[in-house]
This record gives sequence, C-alpha cells and structure tokens, in this order.
Amino acid sequence: MAVVCFIVAGFLVGGVIQLVRSGATKFSVGLVGVLAALAVAGGVAWMLPGGS
Repeated sequence: MAVVCFIVAGFLVGGVIQLVRSGATKFSVGLVGVLAALAVAGGVAWMLPGGS
C-alpha cells in the first residue's frame, strides 16, 4: 500500500509542476502540493515498523 501512496504522490507532484507552468493560482498549487506531501507522509508512515 505504501507503493500506491508514493505513486499517487508522484502524480500529484507532476500536477504541481504543470500547474506552476500554466500559471495557476497559488491556492490551487498549494492545495495540490499539500496533498502530495500528505501522500508521501502516508507512504512513509505505512512503511514504519510496528502497529498492527
């Protein structure tokens, strides 16, 4: 499942790059960037040992 989170994060980072290139609003760039960061954090948290 962690791999899926990293794949989603990759797509979102690509989306951020495209949004910046197309001159989108800072809000939309920031929103997609935050979602990318959350996907990376979720992937890292999924890889951590412990839990159930």
